[in-house]
Amino acid sequence: MGVTSIYYRGYILIRLKIIGTQWKVTEKLKSLKSSNQQEDWEVTYVTPIYGGWDLMVECKFLKLEDLEKIVTFCRSDNELNQWIEATTTLISTRKDYHS
Repeated sequence: MGVTSIYYRGYILIRLKIIGTQWKVTEKLKSLKSSNQQEDWEVTYVTPIYGGWDLMVECKFLKLEDLEKIVTFCRSDNELNQWIEATTTLISTRKDYHS
């Protein structure tokens, strides 16, 4: 039986510059994960939402530094930068998400 890792869970709320681009952003983020063997993080869920924000991104990660990589990608990727106006990030207070 393999070792089960315990992860932090984070949520990134995204406000779009242009309504109608939510599915482009969803497609770009839904399979985002670490390609470095020294890291263990991934986007686990992306969905459009109603309210003051347009999208919600759920992610899991072992180290807090890895959340920064996900958020930075959302803010600095050339395509996403054209579509995303603002983000806010929520994070679990402790590791408790098992995968």
